Amino acid sequence: MRATTWTGTDSVKVVDVPDPRIMNARDAIVKISSTAICGSDLHLYHGYIPAMRRGDILGHEFMGEVVEVGPEVDNLAVGDRVVVPFPIACGNCASCQQGRYSVCENSNPNAGIAEKIMGHSPAGIFGYSHLLGGYAGGQAEYARVPFADVGPIKIPDEVPDDQALMLADAFPTAYMGAEMCDITPGDVVAVWGAGPVGLLAAASARLLGAERVIVIDRYPYRLRLAADRAGAETINYEQLDVLDELNRLTAGRGPDACIDAVGLEGHHGNAAMYAYDRVKQAGRLETERPFALREAILACRSGGVVSVIGAYGGFVDKFPMGAFMNRSLIMRTGQCHVQRYTRPLLARIVKGEIDPSFVISHRMPLKDAAKGYKIFQKKQDDCTKVVLKV
Repeated sequence: MRATTWTGTDSVKVVDVPDPRIMNARDAIVKISSTAICGSDLHLYHGYIPAMRRGDILGHEFMGEVVEVGPEVDNLAVGDRVVVPFPIACGNCASCQQGRYSVCENSNPNAGIAEKIMGHSPAGIFGYSHLLGGYAGGQAEYARVPFADVGPIKIPDEVPDDQALMLADAFPTAYMGAEMCDITPGDVVAVWGAGPVGLLAAASARLLGAERVIVIDRYPYRLRLAADRAGAETINYEQLDVLDELNRLTAGRGPDACIDAVGLEGHHGNAAMYAYDRVKQAGRLETERPFALREAILACRSGGVVSVIGAYGGFVDKFPMGAFMNRSLIMRTGQCHVQRYTRPLLARIVKGEIDPSFVISHRMPLKDAAKGYKIFQKKQDDCTKVVLKV
């Protein structure tokens, strides 16, 4: 089969690789119809996530048709159209039983590697380094899906791929980010980042009852999407001081909740601050550029919630712990427990409450994956999200 493989920093290539096969009684094989390039894939692309190997198959957002099932998979049948959550979860451990699927205790065969960096291991993830299991990803013609009796859900024929595909990661991640804000009527929510997850987090905050949503970014086309499709007010951080503007918009109080949808490769309008973090990151003296995280903590009203759904991989410098502790802030974070959200969010799509596919800007064949990565990474042609059709 053909698959998108990591060939080194800033380099991917679509090549022939062996077809996947059933390896466990709870496996399924999915013939992929649509797969997406995620913002967190760019962290792999740029070489910031450890334990990548040349030839690793990328991609953790995919859907398609079941073509084979193991003998213990009784919820799926050959021919079913499914979307696959990005965290791999056993469904049986204590974490899964409590709905915390992204920290499944059984799905990362390389847990010992993760424990050296993180203390304990999160779940395995499709196509996301050997730190998180070394599983082949879904930017390919076929994928092996472990624990297929737990993860994939069937998609009705009337729901198009572009909408259903967003249930693999982007929409549940965004919705969980908004849900963690404990939104009540009248709340003001600020969202850092107008990429796909930030846009959907803004839309989700509105779904959950936020009175006002304010989105911070530097690309005018993304800020227009935030205003037009999520009903958000916007701040271009290259034109305005974010903290001053948020105080102005909230009468000096600050947002009730702040969502960091940026993660480790943040950018900042302050040249000196940006240079500081770039130099430290290049020297591996820190692994993140946490501009959005720092700013969200400083901006949030005292006693408010900082929700972190941008992907981080290691260690940050100059974390404003004094502000965090002294102002009674609450931080909630985590890779999304996607299996908890797929069915209720699918119901919202079917009811017409939201069309999450508005974040997709580019569709291209799998063979053009390398081009897709370049366009997405460089924000060319007003690119917000690339979907690869297989």
